[in-house]
Amino acid sequence: MSLLDLAPVVPVVVLDDAETAVPLARALVAGGLPVIEVTLRTDAALDAIRRIADEVPDAVVGAGTIRSAADITAAVAAGSRFLVSPGTTPSLVDALLDGGVPFLPGVATASEAMALRERGITEMKFFPAEAAGGIPYLTSLSGPLPDVRFCPTGGIKLATAPAYLALPNVGCVGGTWLTPADALAAGDYARIEKLALEASSLR
Repeated sequence: MSLLDLAPVVPVVVLDDAETAVPLARALVAGGLPVIEVTLRTDAALDAIRRIADEVPDAVVGAGTIRSAADITAAVAAGSRFLVSPGTTPSLVDALLDGGVPFLPGVATASEAMALRERGITEMKFFPAEAAGGIPYLTSLSGPLPDVRFCPTGGIKLATAPAYLALPNVGCVGGTWLTPADALAAGDYARIEKLALEASSLR
Protein backbone atom coordinates (compact mmCIF):
# COMPACT_ATOMS: atom_id res chain seq x y z
CA MET A 1 0.00 0.00 0.00
CA SER A 2 1.07 3.57 -0.65
CA LEU A 3 2.40 5.71 2.19
CA LEU A 4 -0.23 8.27 1.21
CA ASP A 5 -3.06 5.87 2.02
CA LEU A 6 -2.05 4.69 5.50
CA ALA A 7 -3.52 7.65 7.41
CA PRO A 8 -5.11 11.01 6.57
CA VAL A 9 -2.53 12.90 8.61
CA VAL A 10 1.17 12.18 9.15
CA PRO A 11 2.41 13.75 12.39
CA VAL A 12 5.62 15.69 11.72
CA VAL A 13 7.56 15.43 14.96
CA VAL A 14 10.56 17.37 16.27
CA LEU A 15 12.02 15.69 19.36
CA ASP A 16 14.67 17.23 21.60
CA ASP A 17 14.57 14.31 24.03
CA ALA A 18 14.52 10.70 22.83
CA GLU A 19 12.94 9.66 26.14
CA THR A 20 9.65 11.11 24.92
CA ALA A 21 9.66 9.14 21.67
CA VAL A 22 8.00 5.92 22.81
CA PRO A 23 5.14 7.39 24.87
CA LEU A 24 4.53 9.93 22.11
CA ALA A 25 4.39 7.23 19.44
CA ARG A 26 2.04 5.13 21.57
CA ALA A 27 -0.30 8.10 21.99
CA LEU A 28 -0.35 8.81 18.26
CA VAL A 29 -0.99 5.16 17.39
CA ALA A 30 -3.75 4.94 20.03
CA GLY A 31 -5.33 7.98 18.39
CA GLY A 32 -5.37 6.26 15.01
CA LEU A 33 -2.26 7.78 13.42
CA PRO A 34 0.32 5.00 12.97
CA VAL A 35 2.55 6.82 10.44
CA ILE A 36 5.03 9.09 12.25
CA GLU A 37 7.67 11.30 10.65
CA VAL A 38 10.53 12.18 12.99
CA THR A 39 12.50 15.06 11.52
CA LEU A 40 16.29 14.91 11.53
CA ARG A 41 16.53 18.40 13.00
CA THR A 42 17.79 17.47 16.46
CA ASP A 43 20.55 15.36 17.96
CA ALA A 44 17.88 13.11 19.51
CA ALA A 45 16.15 12.25 16.24
CA LEU A 46 17.96 9.05 15.25
CA ASP A 47 17.76 7.64 18.78
CA ALA A 48 14.06 8.51 18.84
CA ILE A 49 13.49 6.65 15.57
CA ARG A 50 15.41 3.66 16.90
CA ARG A 51 13.34 3.52 20.07
CA ILE A 52 10.02 3.80 18.26
CA ALA A 53 11.05 1.11 15.77
CA ASP A 54 12.11 -1.21 18.60
CA GLU A 55 9.32 -0.59 21.11
CA VAL A 56 6.17 0.46 19.21
CA PRO A 57 5.53 -2.27 16.64
CA ASP A 58 2.24 -0.76 15.46
CA ALA A 59 3.95 2.47 14.46
CA VAL A 60 5.28 3.08 10.95
CA VAL A 61 8.16 5.39 11.80
CA GLY A 62 10.11 7.33 9.22
CA ALA A 63 12.64 10.12 8.98
CA GLY A 64 12.01 13.62 7.69
CA THR A 65 14.34 16.44 6.70
CA ILE A 66 16.40 14.01 4.61
CA ARG A 67 19.02 16.11 2.80
CA SER A 68 21.87 13.73 1.89
CA ALA A 69 22.87 10.16 1.23
CA ALA A 70 24.41 10.10 4.72
CA ASP A 71 21.02 11.03 6.22
CA ILE A 72 19.43 8.14 4.33
CA THR A 73 22.00 5.62 5.54
CA ALA A 74 21.69 6.76 9.15
CA ALA A 75 17.90 6.88 9.10
CA VAL A 76 17.48 3.42 7.59
CA ALA A 77 20.02 1.98 10.02
CA ALA A 78 18.00 3.46 12.89
CA GLY A 79 14.86 1.69 11.70
CA SER A 80 13.15 4.22 9.45
CA ARG A 81 10.52 2.57 7.28
CA PHE A 82 10.16 5.60 5.01
CA LEU A 83 11.99 8.81 4.16
CA VAL A 84 10.80 12.36 3.50
CA SER A 85 12.86 15.21 2.06
CA PRO A 86 12.09 18.95 2.08
CA GLY A 87 13.29 19.28 -1.52
CA THR A 88 15.10 17.23 -4.12
CA THR A 89 18.32 17.34 -6.08
CA PRO A 90 19.40 14.82 -8.73
CA SER A 91 21.93 13.21 -6.40
CA LEU A 92 19.42 12.99 -3.55
CA VAL A 93 16.87 11.31 -5.84
CA ASP A 94 19.52 8.74 -6.80
CA ALA A 95 20.23 8.06 -3.13
CA LEU A 96 16.53 7.81 -2.26
CA LEU A 97 15.96 5.32 -5.09
CA ASP A 98 18.85 3.25 -3.72
CA GLY A 99 17.71 3.56 -0.11
CA GLY A 100 15.54 0.46 -0.07
CA VAL A 101 12.50 2.05 1.64
CA PRO A 102 9.54 4.12 0.39
CA PHE A 103 10.08 7.86 0.20
CA LEU A 104 8.32 11.15 -0.43
CA PRO A 105 10.65 13.64 -2.13
CA GLY A 106 9.83 17.29 -1.58
CA VAL A 107 8.66 19.58 -4.37
CA ALA A 108 7.29 23.12 -4.54
CA THR A 109 6.91 23.65 -8.31
CA ALA A 110 5.48 21.98 -11.40
CA SER A 111 8.98 21.65 -12.87
CA GLU A 112 10.25 19.78 -9.81
CA ALA A 113 7.25 17.45 -9.93
CA MET A 114 7.80 16.82 -13.63
CA ALA A 115 11.49 16.06 -13.07
CA LEU A 116 10.58 13.42 -10.49
CA ARG A 117 7.86 12.01 -12.73
CA GLU A 118 10.51 11.49 -15.41
CA ARG A 119 12.28 9.25 -12.90
CA GLY A 120 9.10 7.21 -12.39
CA ILE A 121 8.17 8.87 -9.09
CA THR A 122 4.52 9.88 -8.75
CA GLU A 123 4.12 10.35 -4.97
CA MET A 124 5.69 13.46 -3.45
CA LYS A 125 5.69 15.85 -0.53
CA PHE A 126 4.43 19.35 -1.39
CA PHE A 127 6.43 21.71 0.81
CA PRO A 128 6.11 24.33 2.18
CA ALA A 129 2.43 23.86 1.38
CA GLU A 130 0.86 27.08 2.52
CA ALA A 131 3.79 29.30 1.54
CA ALA A 132 4.10 27.61 -1.88
CA GLY A 133 0.51 28.25 -2.93
CA GLY A 134 -1.57 25.82 -0.92
CA ILE A 135 -4.87 24.50 -2.19
CA PRO A 136 -5.10 26.75 -5.28
CA TYR A 137 -1.64 25.65 -6.44
CA LEU A 138 -2.34 21.95 -5.91
CA THR A 139 -5.65 22.32 -7.73
CA SER A 140 -3.78 23.86 -10.67
CA LEU A 141 -1.31 20.96 -10.75
CA SER A 142 -4.02 18.30 -10.93
CA GLY A 143 -4.86 19.17 -14.54
CA PRO A 144 -1.45 18.82 -16.22
CA LEU A 145 -0.16 16.19 -13.75
CA PRO A 146 -3.19 13.96 -13.07
CA ASP A 147 -1.13 10.93 -12.06
CA VAL A 148 0.91 12.72 -9.39
CA ARG A 149 -0.24 12.61 -5.75
CA PHE A 150 1.00 14.69 -2.87
CA CYS A 151 1.38 14.89 0.89
CA PRO A 152 1.20 18.66 1.50
CA THR A 153 3.14 19.73 4.59
CA GLY A 154 3.88 23.12 6.09
CA GLY A 155 1.44 25.50 7.73
CA ILE A 156 -1.52 23.09 7.62
CA LYS A 157 -3.82 22.98 10.66
CA LEU A 158 -6.76 20.87 11.79
CA ALA A 159 -9.15 23.49 10.39
CA THR A 160 -7.56 23.57 6.93
CA ALA A 161 -6.65 19.88 6.56
CA PRO A 162 -10.10 18.74 5.31
CA ALA A 163 -9.95 21.09 2.31
CA TYR A 164 -6.55 19.68 1.35
CA LEU A 165 -7.74 16.10 1.80
CA ALA A 166 -10.70 16.78 -0.47
CA LEU A 167 -8.39 17.41 -3.43
CA PRO A 168 -8.10 14.48 -5.86
CA ASN A 169 -4.29 14.69 -5.94
CA VAL A 170 -3.80 14.72 -2.16
CA GLY A 171 -3.45 11.43 -0.32
CA CYS A 172 -2.64 12.74 3.14
CA VAL A 173 -1.27 15.84 4.85
CA GLY A 174 1.66 16.39 7.18
CA GLY A 175 0.89 18.10 10.46
CA THR A 176 2.96 19.62 13.23
CA TRP A 177 -0.08 20.61 15.30
CA LEU A 178 -0.44 17.07 16.70
CA THR A 179 2.57 17.31 19.00
CA PRO A 180 2.51 20.75 20.67
CA ALA A 181 5.78 21.63 22.41
CA ASP A 182 4.01 22.42 25.67
CA ALA A 183 2.22 19.05 25.67
CA LEU A 184 5.51 17.23 25.05
CA ALA A 185 7.25 19.21 27.78
CA ALA A 186 4.48 18.40 30.25
CA GLY A 187 4.22 14.75 29.24
CA ASP A 188 0.57 15.33 28.37
CA TYR A 189 0.19 12.33 26.08
CA ALA A 190 -3.56 12.17 26.68
CA ARG A 191 -3.85 15.54 24.92
CA ILE A 192 -1.72 14.27 22.04
CA GLU A 193 -3.89 11.16 21.73
CA LYS A 194 -6.99 13.39 21.62
CA LEU A 195 -5.44 15.52 18.85
CA ALA A 196 -4.60 12.34 16.95
CA LEU A 197 -8.16 11.07 17.29
CA GLU A 198 -9.49 14.32 15.82
CA ALA A 199 -7.06 14.09 12.92
CA SER A 200 -7.63 10.40 12.21
CA SER A 201 -11.34 11.06 11.77
CA LEU A 202 -10.73 13.47 8.88
CA ARG A 203 -10.87 10.68 6.28
